[in-house]
Amino acid sequence: MEESVLSRAVRLARIQHLLFTHPKGLTSRELARLCGVSIRTIQRDLIALESELKVPLAQNGRYYSILESYVLPPVSFSLYEAVAAFLVLRLALRQTDKENPHIKSTLTKIASLLPPPLARHVQASIASGKKSAVDPDRTRIFEQVALAWTAQRQIKISYQSLQSHEIKEWLLEPYFVEMTGIGYSSYVIGHAVREGKEGIITFKLDRVRRAEVLNTSFEIPTDFDISRLLSSSWGVIWGEETRVKLKFSPTVSRRVKESIWHPSQQLEDLPDGGVMMRLHVGSILEITPWVRSWGPDVEVLEPKSLRETIRQQAILLTQIYQPQRKST
Repeated sequence: MEESVLSRAVRLARIQHLLFTHPKGLTSRELARLCGVSIRTIQRDLIALESELKVPLAQNGRYYSILESYVLPPVSFSLYEAVAAFLVLRLALRQTDKENPHIKSTLTKIASLLPPPLARHVQASIASGKKSAVDPDRTRIFEQVALAWTAQRQIKISYQSLQSHEIKEWLLEPYFVEMTGIGYSSYVIGHAVREGKEGIITFKLDRVRRAEVLNTSFEIPTDFDISRLLSSSWGVIWGEETRVKLKFSPTVSRRVKESIWHPSQQLEDLPDGGVMMRLHVGSILEITPWVRSWGPDVEVLEPKSLRETIRQQAILLTQIYQPQRKST
């Protein structure tokens, strides 16, 4: 019985992924074993990849590999999926304060799938995006991190932390890439090593000065769970959980209850029409700007450290906005 078109398409995509994650190459026998088909089928698939899908393959003896100019296989979207992709990409465009040509080019491709009225909105979104000039170094760092993550290859980075003027070299195995609206930044999370330090560490892409993908592959541990790791974080910082207790005024209670701000949140209606929020976060630093954004409509009850921080900031604001005395 002839194989279905779907199973063939899935297998072709799998072969591309396997070759991309093994930069030294795989033999047709190894590919056949990993895909559960015969060697003859794999040989036909390799021909199809080059002739039909134009995937740039290289052959060194018995080993097949894929070139760095690898392009993902084509994907078709329904109208609803294309609109959903547009919304996601528009959010990404708004949540980055640096020019990223890859986000814009993806939006342009999405626009070609939409009816003309919607396509015009996409083009308008692109035109109204950040106007900063493209930074080739920053773009290359993004590309290197993306390549290392998707291909599961180690990457060597030069990194300058916020607290230091010194640039340090790290060997990183990227496990996950995350974007957050806090600071309008993207981060890479993974196992990192340098002299005297090793562990699962988060790096802000804006602070990476150089990046170079290596030919050495790695495997993401089966027990690595990014959802569990970031379950208590407000953004990308995790650690010992801190209990936070916030009292919101009746003026904003409906708005507070409209959204799930954090997976751990628990809401309680108060007799005066306000709402009490209890949650546990891995970083007080990340939640502080959000609490401050509610102004006088929120009171921090716990922890004492966050309450004191907001109190001190309120004092400073009062001093800044005191009415100026008229000179006589």
